[in-house]
Amino acid sequence: MHLLPQEDTGGILLLKVIYTAIQSRLQRSRPKETGYRTSETPPLPFTARVVKVIQEAQAKDLLRRPFDLMLVVCLLLATGFCLFRGLIALDCPSELCRLYTQFQEPYLKDPAAYPKIQMLAYMFYSVPYFVTALYGLVVPGCSWMPDITLIHAGGLAQAQFSHIGASLHARTAYVYRVPEEAKILFLALNIAYGVLPQLLVYRCIYKPEFFIKTKAEEKVE
Repeated sequence: MHLLPQEDTGGILLLKVIYTAIQSRLQRSRPKETGYRTSETPPLPFTARVVKVIQEAQAKDLLRRPFDLMLVVCLLLATGFCLFRGLIALDCPSELCRLYTQFQEPYLKDPAAYPKIQMLAYMFYSVPYFVTALYGLVVPGCSWMPDITLIHAGGLAQAQFSHIGASLHARTAYVYRVPEEAKILFLALNIAYGVLPQLLVYRCIYKPEFFIKTKAEEKVE
């Protein structure tokens, strides 16, 4: 019979201790009243207090939700930014597009296919998401909002990291790199564009009442 080395046995024992400690901690901290499904307990019905909190949150219009109003404005701006750079990728002959690529983001004209494909991906995937997110921030009870927001935020963060890095990288041809005098504006626009989906995730996860669908609404559907 083969025995495990002493150090391996000790490592396995340590993992078991850590797992047991985390499991007991989660069991103690599990909320007693919740409308969400957990892996070990069936979903509990909404209490009257929870329903009241949800109804109060969903009764507020957009003007009474300043953070949501700010997100709506940012989503509209991001949609325009996506469409604009998508048109550049499609070789739009507009003078504004030409000036932008000449003085702000010459990397969009790089002969490599990556920047054009990335801008087209933004236009055909991010723009529909932004429109959907606008609907979810205006109409209450869109329970799908946190899920699609989390997926989009992860994908866009990775894409923006790659785009910003490639635009500034030393191995990118000098004529396609961001000009020195345009770096501040370039970074401000692209970092803001990358941070917006993360703010939406924060909004959906930490203040989810507006997006929760009550049992009464589910029965009506």
